[in-house]
Order: sequence, then C-alpha cells, then structure tokens
Amino acid sequence: MEPSVTYLHLLKHTPFFTHLTTAQLRWVIDRSREWEARADTVIAQCDDRAPGARDQAMWILLDGGWQIESGGHAYPAAHASAGKWFSAAQTSGSCHLVTTEHSYVMKIERADFDAMLAQGFAFGPHVDAGRRYYSELFAAPASLTK
Repeated sequence: MEPSVTYLHLLKHTPFFTHLTTAQLRWVIDRSREWEARADTVIAQCDDRAPGARDQAMWILLDGGWQIESGGHAYPAAHASAGKWFSAAQTSGSCHLVTTEHSYVMKIERADFDAMLAQGFAFGPHVDAGRRYYSELFAAPASLTK
C-alpha cells in the first residue's frame, strides 16, 4: 500500500462520513491514515490462534472494493455496503481483508475511533449495520453465507 492524501471535499461524500460536520471531518483526517491499494492487496488479517493480538483498528473503504476471505469463501463489499468498515475485533477464526480492485482505504486506531464515538460522531447506523453483517458472516456455517 502507498500513503495517500485525504481530501475533505471527497471524504464528506463517502457514505461512512456523510453525516459529519466539517469540524468532525477535519478531526477524522487529523487522526487517521489513508492508503491507496492495488487489487489483491491484503489490508488486514485475523488470526484465531492469537485472539488477544487482533488488530483493533477500524478500516474504512473509501473507494473501490474489498472482500473478507475466510474458510475458503470470499465475502465482497463496496464502500456503500454494510461491510464498508472492518475490524478484526469483530471476527472469529482466521480471515484476510483483501482489495478486489484499485481502492482507497482509511485506518483509524481504536482509541481515536472510540473518541469519535464518545464525541457523538454520527457513525451509529454504519457501525450497527456492519456489526450485524459480521455477526451473521462469522456465526453462520459457510455453506449458508455464500
């Protein structure tokens, strides 16, 4: 992955961030890191052998596409779907988060994301939809999830 610049005027049109104020968007930009990734780039990994070592960071798909690969199956998501954010803390078992096309992704460390939530940033519906998505994806037998 290569570092990329986060532009406020583009970020405010990204589904995860559309309900934030300009001040909140600037706060996000100051406390996050944007990356440009080619297709087939591994963004994050989950390792069921070391659950306490799971990366707690929040990854947000700004543009492009990615998929979770787990148990021999792939679960794609786009920047406007429930899987538009990812945290290994929401998973069980082993998995990889991999881009499916040229993409832009943002990493927000867990402490910073928790601070955003504590300040009332309007992420609730996005976070809730993602939690339901990941709960179903990792709870259901692979044959039922696609």
